[in-house]
Amino acid sequence: MKKFNIRKVLDGLKEVSSSAPSVQVGPQENHLIQETLQSDHFQLCKTVRHGFPYQPSAMAFDPVQKILAIGTQSGALRLFGRPGVECYCQHESGAAVIQLQFLINEGALVSALADDTVHLWNLRQKRPAILHSLKFNRERITYCHLPFQSKWLYIGTERGNIHIVNVESFMLSGYVIMWNKAIELSSKAHPGPVVHISDNPMDEGKLIIGFESGIVVLWDLKSKKADYRYTYDEAIHSVAWHHEGKQFICSHSDGTLTIWNIRGQGKPIQTITPHGKQPKDGKKPEPCKPILKVEYKTTRIGDPFIILSGGLSYDTVGRRPCLTVMHGKSTAVLEMDYPIVDFLTLCETPYPNDFQEPYAVVVLLEKDLVVIDLAQNGYPIFENPYPLTIHESPVTCCEYFADCPVDLIPALYSVGSRQKRQGYSKKEWPISGGNWGQGTQSYPEIIITGHADGTVKFWDASAIMLQVLYKLKTAKVFDRNRSKEDKGNTDVSDEDPFAIQIMAWCPESRMLCVAGVSANVIIYRFSKLEVTTEVVQLLEVRMQYELNDMESPDGGGGGGEQTAALPTPGASPQTSGPPSHPSTSSNNSDGGNMPCLKVRSTPLKQSPGYQVDLVVQLVWVSGEPPQPITSLALNSSCGLVVFGNSNGLAVVDYIQKTVVLNLGTVELYGSNDPYQRQPRSPRKTRQPSGGLCDINEGSATSEDRCKSPTSVLTSNSNLQQFYNGGGRGVLLSVCPPRGANPLDHRDNSFSRSRSSSVTSIDKEAREAISSFHFCETFARKGDSTLTQCLYVGTSLGTVLALALTLPPAGEQRQLQPVIISPTGMLVRLKGSIMRMAVLDSTGSQLPPAFESWYEPNISADGEEREKVRKRRPVSVSPSTSQDLNESQYAVVCSEKQAKVIALPSQSCIYKHSITETSFILRADVVQMSQGMCVACFCANGHIMTLSLPGLRPLMDVNYLPLTDMRIARTFCFTNLGQAMYLCSPTEVQRITYSQDTCENLQEMLGELFTPVETPEAPNRGFFKGLFGGGAQSLDREELFGEIAAGKASRSLAQHIPGPGGIEGMKGAASGVVGDLARARIALDERGQKLGELEERTAGMMASADSFSKHAHEMMLKCKDKKWYQF
Repeated sequence: MKKFNIRKVLDGLKEVSSSAPSVQVGPQENHLIQETLQSDHFQLCKTVRHGFPYQPSAMAFDPVQKILAIGTQSGALRLFGRPGVECYCQHESGAAVIQLQFLINEGALVSALADDTVHLWNLRQKRPAILHSLKFNRERITYCHLPFQSKWLYIGTERGNIHIVNVESFMLSGYVIMWNKAIELSSKAHPGPVVHISDNPMDEGKLIIGFESGIVVLWDLKSKKADYRYTYDEAIHSVAWHHEGKQFICSHSDGTLTIWNIRGQGKPIQTITPHGKQPKDGKKPEPCKPILKVEYKTTRIGDPFIILSGGLSYDTVGRRPCLTVMHGKSTAVLEMDYPIVDFLTLCETPYPNDFQEPYAVVVLLEKDLVVIDLAQNGYPIFENPYPLTIHESPVTCCEYFADCPVDLIPALYSVGSRQKRQGYSKKEWPISGGNWGQGTQSYPEIIITGHADGTVKFWDASAIMLQVLYKLKTAKVFDRNRSKEDKGNTDVSDEDPFAIQIMAWCPESRMLCVAGVSANVIIYRFSKLEVTTEVVQLLEVRMQYELNDMESPDGGGGGGEQTAALPTPGASPQTSGPPSHPSTSSNNSDGGNMPCLKVRSTPLKQSPGYQVDLVVQLVWVSGEPPQPITSLALNSSCGLVVFGNSNGLAVVDYIQKTVVLNLGTVELYGSNDPYQRQPRSPRKTRQPSGGLCDINEGSATSEDRCKSPTSVLTSNSNLQQFYNGGGRGVLLSVCPPRGANPLDHRDNSFSRSRSSSVTSIDKEAREAISSFHFCETFARKGDSTLTQCLYVGTSLGTVLALALTLPPAGEQRQLQPVIISPTGMLVRLKGSIMRMAVLDSTGSQLPPAFESWYEPNISADGEEREKVRKRRPVSVSPSTSQDLNESQYAVVCSEKQAKVIALPSQSCIYKHSITETSFILRADVVQMSQGMCVACFCANGHIMTLSLPGLRPLMDVNYLPLTDMRIARTFCFTNLGQAMYLCSPTEVQRITYSQDTCENLQEMLGELFTPVETPEAPNRGFFKGLFGGGAQSLDREELFGEIAAGKASRSLAQHIPGPGGIEGMKGAASGVVGDLARARIALDERGQKLGELEERTAGMMASADSFSKHAHEMMLKCKDKKWYQF
């Protein structure tokens, strides 16, 4: 069969993918519900990006505004102010940011990129925009320098030349410092690229230029020639001035620092090798690794600080990257967790010619941002208030909940605050600029992330901020020291055996359930009290897929759980209570009855927060590892957790700690199985098929071809496990064909053979369970009473119903079995089932019933505890008041289409084909403020919403051009028009599809720029003023302006006006509040300037007065003198 690539298909997807109209089927007049949602309630826009900037490459700090900027290798720009004020911008070219420079206290930033462009960003608006760009054509940019309070930017190039740009007009000056003029005859060879430019702190007319080869030149701007040249035989990485402008320090590639007097030509006055071993015979110390950067900062009282990165000796193999702080005679070596990208010393003054008074060092690492307190002994770090730890361990799945119960965030915060580390600096976080937005959005939002090391993190995501609340380590439940012979059992997920695959959470009851890659499910309860669990409760479940005999579909199909075989479906198996010890394994003859991970046998101390209630593990059967769990759901009102994989499903009663049901998928159908499945027995060496790779022609037939990532297929001994979970309860397990390379390098491809045929069933097709939904509804066709039900969706597009019979609450619930009876098939759709929901007769969602949270560890007397236990679960459905003839609507969304079924008649009244050529990665039934809708995210990058129950297309936006697996795995919608996904391994991107939120966004965003007075310049002192020893100023305009310097060559660089001019003003002008604030700021600034002008005028008049007085006195004195008497 011909296969075709999804990428090619994408070209044909420019037309709207949901162009097919919703089909009205069945009687219309009974189902007329007034739909309140209209397409103008929807608009898609990005809101905020949180997390650590992925692959950072440059950093800058504005010491007056107190704003930090970080640039990345993909051209992103992240700006940080006080906690809660952060902003993300993107350079269109996507080229790496090589350097950033603030126009200090001007609300502007210059960025230099690896594609030899320089950009000026306006930060005086909530969404910064580019005002000007300059693209160099003939030379490559290597270094930029913008002196404080200057409008002339020096740009050094790879050829060794320096060009000068006016940052107001972004035009090049005709003044150029050519490399050959700078070095003249001091060197026979080319000096290499410019690696440093800075002006003498005491004399703006003198510029120091560092060339890579080791030559440093002090250039006199006025006379256009070099005053001094300093030569050293090692390459230079950076240069820094002493604030008095008489000395400077260079860092070199052999791990040395050289200190030079500006008037000392010959050799440095001091050479230091901070990490070199000093030989006894007075020889040079051994060379060390290069010192990549050095800073030289002075203090009024005490010794100066020399701070450097790199320079360690070569024999320190395996040593972590270090920042070295030399202060007087002490040298502190501060080890970092990741390589250092850049560091900056924060000082009390922005003026380079004053005592610097350093108080902190910001260190940008490859995967972290560390701020060190220089003023405290031991140099402690500041506690980082930004949400930069999303990627502490790779994120494997996410869930997003908007409009949570109001007491949840305080409860999670109070248990999470006890997890904080000690030993941080006592001072306030030094990056404190900007102001928070004035947002009115007040509902609580929580994001939960599951990670590769088994941790689960809860984040407060309310009002476009993000803050970690609580961290749960699920790996504590297991023994970590796996012995050698156990290694063979973990080939399914050798890399990260504890990784979280799917999470199910009930915000009202605070019950949490997580499924891990090692085929384990852990159920947690929330408690505010500490408890020690002597024995972790464990259930071992065997799930087997085997059809040896077509006549008896239950012949070993489901396999029994523990040692009990399964009686007829619907009855509850009599299980002997849970095995109390992890080593319990059934005495089956196959001998492979063991789980992938060993549950710990020692007592477990559980802090307040989430505490393990029960562990369920799937065990190996007949020498085959358990299949990965593909779907998971919990219901606190029923006290049940249900999970499924490609073999079938299991229902666990976590109150009684028993397995209620363990069925093969085939058995759910009973005698109505629509597929003629061939008998087969499990094979030990199966060719894995499906997944997200191009399938080899022979390895799969048409059924696999029309499967999506949600179809999980067989595993074999060399299964590559990737974290590819699609939706809430969907796993994408990628199995490369044998001998194929792992798919890491193809992470961004969705290439896959597909066909739309669902008719021919592959002999080896397994029907995986892809989703669940608990509801209170009409279980069978024509029922007149509501029952607790569980809807089961499969990867072949079938929805089956199971009726649940629960014992009465209280003591009976502990003793009597839960009875589950399959009630047949509800509906079939094309493609794997993604999401199900039930609406009442008015079209409002009926959320599943829940039990309110109670403290599980009450140590009070038994009576009190019993009272708590007896509380009836709260059913939030208004179903009890419904008339018997009133209907409900079941909404079912597969990866291809959506259907609405009227209940109890079970007739399909609406259906809509969402996509023909692609497939849906995530679908959610969400509550908007105006009504319900289905929100879908499609593999071709479209985000769509459909009305309910009519399935009218309301929005269709081509949002992402091509999806990579990370986005597919982490994308989730939630209520009130919010959605999120991981846009990089370290960052969360939040978006909204609600028109209301888009309109209010401008007000919710923080302000980066706040009007602040620039500190006063340092006092020159009487004698310095008298003898000219103070800072020399320079009229740069006179030197670099067009009159003196002429025009620059046109071919050298081209000027590109940025969109920030007009667009920025438009963006900034949305919202009346913004307008007023801007007008006020403009008036303030104007008033300020007028005030300054008045003062200056008064000053000038006063000096003119005194000048005329002096002149008059002088005239009187000299009036009668002859010329020779002077």
